[in-house]
Amino acid sequence: MDIAEKVLEIMRAEGQPLNAGKIAALGGLDRKEVDKVMTKLKKKEKIVSPIRCYWIPA
Repeated sequence: MDIAEKVLEIMRAEGQPLNAGKIAALGGLDRKEVDKVMTKLKKKEKIVSPIRCYWIPA
């Protein structure tokens, strides 16, 4: 499983908007890597932001 899939899986499992720091903590991932992946996911429109700085799967 690549990091993008893991980020999406964490977001779905939590069922609430999360920020990058919380995703990194829950998944035991590096914050910088999570930020990079989230940027890519935003461009692909796989995640959306209902609240500033918090994201959910699209």
